[in-house]
Amino acid sequence: MTTVQSPPVPPTAIRPKVVARTGLYAVLAANAAVVTLFAVQAGFASNALVVIGRFAGLYSALLMAFQLLLVARLPWLDRRIGMDRLTNWHRWTGFSLLWTLVGHVVFITFGYAESSSMNPVSQLVDLAETVEGVLRAAVAMVLIVVIGGVSGRWARRRLAYETWHFIHLYTYVAVVLAFTHQVAVGTTFTASSAATAYWYAVWGVALGSVLLGRVVLPLWRNWRHQLRVEAVVPEADNVVSVYITGRDLDRLPARAGQFFLWRFLTKDRWWQANPFSLSAAPDGTRLRLTAKAAGDGSAGLRHLKPGTRVFAEGPYGAFTAMHRTRPEALLIAGGVGVTPIRALLEEIDGHAVVIYRVAGERDAVLYDELHELALAKGAELHLVTGPPVPDRLAPRELAALVPDIAERDVFLCGPPPMMNAVLGTLRELDVPKPQIHFERFSLAG
Repeated sequence: MTTVQSPPVPPTAIRPKVVARTGLYAVLAANAAVVTLFAVQAGFASNALVVIGRFAGLYSALLMAFQLLLVARLPWLDRRIGMDRLTNWHRWTGFSLLWTLVGHVVFITFGYAESSSMNPVSQLVDLAETVEGVLRAAVAMVLIVVIGGVSGRWARRRLAYETWHFIHLYTYVAVVLAFTHQVAVGTTFTASSAATAYWYAVWGVALGSVLLGRVVLPLWRNWRHQLRVEAVVPEADNVVSVYITGRDLDRLPARAGQFFLWRFLTKDRWWQANPFSLSAAPDGTRLRLTAKAAGDGSAGLRHLKPGTRVFAEGPYGAFTAMHRTRPEALLIAGGVGVTPIRALLEEIDGHAVVIYRVAGERDAVLYDELHELALAKGAELHLVTGPPVPDRLAPRELAALVPDIAERDVFLCGPPPMMNAVLGTLRELDVPKPQIHFERFSLAG
């Protein structure tokens, strides 16, 4: 087994996550300023309601383009921020987009109704029938409202991922309709050649990013690496490891802690994409994932045959040693969340403490590998067993296991209830937020 060491932590390194987050905020703020400038240069309508409606429409167009950037899965952003946080920003940006669109429709309609002495409903119908692009915008608005509705947590929990994802694909239809509406009636769009060039550039970058990150790059990498199943190895009654091989894997920019969206190209599975973390640090010759049979997708892995073609999207995720801020680390795993933790232990340098939380010793998947790695790297390994209550990773218990916890980077992966509990414990122990690293599997459309 080849052990890949992470580079040493520079004592004054600027955190990549901060740079990327600040850069995104700066890009959005700068574009908002440019949009405002072009709107002012285009002049104001005599009706204040129409003016407010136009500004709301411009900002909604900008937010829509920003939405596309957040879900484009661009490697530079994903490695620094993580898909889960980008998805969370995407969701909140989506709600902002929804309200700015509602404001655009309401203010424009009431503004024109005030000038024409028509009632708002009649005015809206008249605009849709007589003004080019308004009907398309109305359809886009309905699509955004529907997509916003299924993005709520209550709806998301009740929909199958495939259904939710299919509905979200209509976002791209809404984008095209909204763009054609802007081209047809947007006074700011046509106010000057500079404004026209700016909006074409904004939409071009946004749509181009999606095409690059979600179509071109995955197709290119899979064509280049020709991934196939090498072996399927049972780890426990309900846990299996799948070894993947291919061409030029030393050129695949994957790191310990990251995950892929895996499609195994059999007749009954090719359409399913499941997120599984790497359970071993990439060594340039093969990749390994380890999964628990928690659903149809993961349960079927044990039946894969060697030689099965694999289509993998990724690597994704910011749960890597790239974000370390301290020379020593604490790795906390819960259940099958041990997979990225085991990979990180293989790559990470410096002294490490590993805590593996399971209900019982028989649930400690990959424990023998963890034990061997800990011995080889001089790390401390603690297997914590027992029921969830009492909490065996409460502040007092965790501080007893790791007295210098506030001086370490903490990498955490496990079931959501366990992660939430441990995050609360870390806050009580005053572990600085920049030293806490975790990632949740949360996929955007």
